[in-house]
Amino acid sequence: MSGTDAIPEFPKRSAADGADVSLTNMSALTSGPGVRSLWEVAAIAAVAVLIIGGAEFLLRFFQVPHYVLPPPSTIFMALITEFPHIAPHLGHTLVELLAGFAIGASIGLVMAAVITQVPFLEKIIAPYILLLVTTPMLALVPLLILRLGFGYEPRIVAVALAAGPMVMINAATGFRRVDSAKIALARSYGASTLQIFWKIRAPMALPMILVGLMIGAIFGLLTAVGAEMVGGGFGLGNRLTTYSSMIQMPQFFAVVLILSILGILIYMLFFLIGKKWASWEA
Repeated sequence: MSGTDAIPEFPKRSAADGADVSLTNMSALTSGPGVRSLWEVAAIAAVAVLIIGGAEFLLRFFQVPHYVLPPPSTIFMALITEFPHIAPHLGHTLVELLAGFAIGASIGLVMAAVITQVPFLEKIIAPYILLLVTTPMLALVPLLILRLGFGYEPRIVAVALAAGPMVMINAATGFRRVDSAKIALARSYGASTLQIFWKIRAPMALPMILVGLMIGAIFGLLTAVGAEMVGGGFGLGNRLTTYSSMIQMPQFFAVVLILSILGILIYMLFFLIGKKWASWEA
């Protein structure tokens, strides 16, 4: 076989050949083990110790009352001692988040697939999607409570309404970003519209879909907590209003810390999924 007829090879790049491709380029968290990675982890830890230690020192030095802003050590102690009482409410919030996110994300993905295949429907649906995106879902929670009661239902609906449009917008953007040359080549080989969607559009849109899922999950978490603060007797949002009304600020900030950890875990979950399944988007 001549040199011009040889089949080109694409060897797999090692970690040393370049940075990993993923949803973002957080090299401090995604690069392989090595001196550089260890230095980055050490730098992150040093900054964290500096911030937490500095806050602890300043708050105690200026004798800031705990009901105004407790020091980090008091917050950590409150988190440990109060966690058995917070854990059931954490479970309620996770149920609302998972159920609402599953419903909203499923509907958002289906609608994104439909409007990218039928442009006429997009012209009809787009104004209502824009209305959902720009309307704060917390404003609808009292109305949902009046209609559905004080249980899980209004909160799950609110989470679904908050997460669905975010997933739909990003997924639709990903479906449209497919190279038209690939679609033309597939059609020349007789591929149907459904085959093109599943074999070309969906895989190529996966990075944007994951970004939409990540944003939708974070928006859903914020909406669930806000809905719990508006009405109901359970959930982390309810704990926030209870602790603030009783001026138990260490417990209040302990709940805030739990919510921050949940947000970070959501981000890292989709980040790792994207690194594993969408790292080909170089």
